[in-house]
Amino acid sequence: MAKKALIVDAGNHARNNCPVSVTLELKDVASPDRIALSQAGTVTPCQATTEGDKLTLAWIVRKQGLAAKKKYDLKTQRALKSKGGVELLDEPGDRVSVFLGGKLFTHYYYGAAYPRPFMHPLIGPYGKTVTRDHPLPGGPEGEKKDHPHHRSIWTAWGELNGTDNWSELEGHARQVHRKFEQITQGPVFGRIVARNDWVSKEGNKVCEEVREITFYNHPSAIRMVDYSVTFIATEGDLRFGDTKEGGILSVRVATSMDVPVSGRIQNSFGGINEGETWGKRAQWCDYTGKVAGKQVGIAVLDHPKNFRHPTYWHVRNYGLMTANPYGVSYFTNDKAKNGSYTLPAGQQMVYRYRLLVHKGDATEGQIAERYHDFINPPVVTAE
Repeated sequence: MAKKALIVDAGNHARNNCPVSVTLELKDVASPDRIALSQAGTVTPCQATTEGDKLTLAWIVRKQGLAAKKKYDLKTQRALKSKGGVELLDEPGDRVSVFLGGKLFTHYYYGAAYPRPFMHPLIGPYGKTVTRDHPLPGGPEGEKKDHPHHRSIWTAWGELNGTDNWSELEGHARQVHRKFEQITQGPVFGRIVARNDWVSKEGNKVCEEVREITFYNHPSAIRMVDYSVTFIATEGDLRFGDTKEGGILSVRVATSMDVPVSGRIQNSFGGINEGETWGKRAQWCDYTGKVAGKQVGIAVLDHPKNFRHPTYWHVRNYGLMTANPYGVSYFTNDKAKNGSYTLPAGQQMVYRYRLLVHKGDATEGQIAERYHDFINPPVVTAE
């Protein structure tokens, strides 16, 4: 018999702009190609994907109270597209542009002109970028020009089988875009899945990596990105060396957000600024400050299934924030504690993060609550 409704149970937390999904048997869904959701008589934008005999429906719970339950009726009408969903525009050989509600949010740069892929800019709640422009041109007056390898939002590691895939110094390694396995857009989310080769200076392949980035159709007050990185040891054992020079997810904030200017770093244990957060382990880290006079922030949330969760943080008052699980000897100031790790040949390792761009500080941005949305999403059942 076809399912008639979906029930979302908020559980022990109030929910606000929280992505949810449910996977159903195709046989249990009438007209899966014409499905829509209706909640209290109002159509809720949803996005359907199929794989084999399964159908996954995704949508966003805009507001739901503590312990509340919401019923969404399944309708067999053509699903209405949300005005201003997530649109992805590929400019072949250079970048994919991401638009939310018809406005630019970021570009994913992947072209051969760059040492490694990165996202830039990251447009915040008030229409200004919350990440640094350098080394790209066009930054504001007074922007810092240090560390040219700090390219807004990126993934890199400084000691991978002896290669330097972090800096842009002479002899540095590279990440080479090979193909997009998926570019999806829709009313609820857009997704990029890219396959990259990490190669030495000489071009010898070190490993493969699959990067999956999901952009959600949220209001401008809060932007949400799920970011996963899968390393695949295709060329033999893959050794991640113990170094502070790296970040599986790395951020360089706008210069006006640096701590000496207007900024504040806070982690999930209440640590404040570099002295209490650098080299410390935490479930999340949040970097806030002013851009064009408005208080904004960027948070990175570490998933509990990640290796060495809660991760260590390489986070600096001068504007850098990275999730770094391997630089243990540096963070503990104890060379006897070697944080390197070898991924055996043929195996893979997945890292999952959620990135939030928000108004205000960590309290106003409700980062602790949004962390629970990430790791304990609402339970969805079908009836």
